[in-house]
Amino acid sequence: MPYHSVIELPPYPDVLDLSSHEGISQPRTSPFSIGRYNEKRIVYTQPLFDGGRTIHMGIDLGGPVGTPVHAFSDGRIFCLGVNPDEGDYGPTIITVHQLDGRKVWALHGHLSAASLEGKSPGQSIQRGDIIGWLGDETENGGWPPHVHFQLSWEAPSSHDMPGAVTENDRNTAMSIYPDPQIVLGRLY
Repeated sequence: MPYHSVIELPPYPDVLDLSSHEGISQPRTSPFSIGRYNEKRIVYTQPLFDGGRTIHMGIDLGGPVGTPVHAFSDGRIFCLGVNPDEGDYGPTIITVHQLDGRKVWALHGHLSAASLEGKSPGQSIQRGDIIGWLGDETENGGWPPHVHFQLSWEAPSSHDMPGAVTENDRNTAMSIYPDPQIVLGRLY
């Protein structure tokens, strides 16, 4: 595979079903997990998601706090910052890469605050570099530790992308925010 893993997952991580109460209450068998792209979720209860934003536009890769987050490919840091609202990304790094001759931006959200230290826009990164670590609930927007990994064919205007959209916006969003499995490989 030409791309590096964003999180080095063990052979059998849990593939989460966040679309139903039954799925949410399923017992976990691994400290590592995968949350699906283009899934209609019931977990978005914070004001940030008012208006029916329930369709997930990234892939969530979960693991223990402090798990390293790697650059999937050579590129550079595009921007970084903290999205502080409850349920938001918390510390976030967006990188930019070339994918089949086309620019693609990659959002890495829910990181630790330490992930932002010593980083700046324009900084080069190499495939496999550790660009951050999974943050805990007190700093990552209030979520169990994971990285929200999202791709975009369009340059974001800040250190943010809509990680969840409405059903009406789903098709347009999917054309802008492709399935991250194009660089992660088939995860589920």
